[in-house]
Amino acid sequence: MGSFDVPLDDERSQLDAFVTEYRSALDAILDGLTEEQAHRRLVPSATTLLGLLKHVTWMQRVWFEECVGGTSRRDLGLVQSPDESFRLTDEDTIASVTAAHRGACATARTVVTGLPLDTVVTGHRAGPRTLRWVYLQVLRELAHHCGHADILREQLLAAD
Repeated sequence: MGSFDVPLDDERSQLDAFVTEYRSALDAILDGLTEEQAHRRLVPSATTLLGLLKHVTWMQRVWFEECVGGTSRRDLGLVQSPDESFRLTDEDTIASVTAAHRGACATARTVVTGLPLDTVVTGHRAGPRTLRWVYLQVLRELAHHCGHADILREQLLAAD
């Protein structure tokens, strides 16, 4: 069910639909690409399509597992900063990063199950947030990075 299918549904259904759409778009951004293409740098920063999906995975784990779930980044085995989350290792492949992304999305859905949007969550370093705020922040980040991913993919396909 897409975001255009829920215009009159409750707020939670609308937020879930938008988040799901962007997650799906990012999940598909590597479809049909080679490992070389997924790792290729097209901009001066370290941003690559594979690194972007790795970062989005990290971001969702921070907001849902740390902020909502209350488990520290250290205990989750996460790097500490957004910049670090883009860095690729020799073990990072399309398959491994995509699987990690799908796992993070599934965990996020589980973490928020049954929680009202007005629930105050206290796992964020900067202080308490409502679950609604977390959803909006994640949606903002997903939309932002979806745009980056679209442009990078377009550049890759035009170059090859």
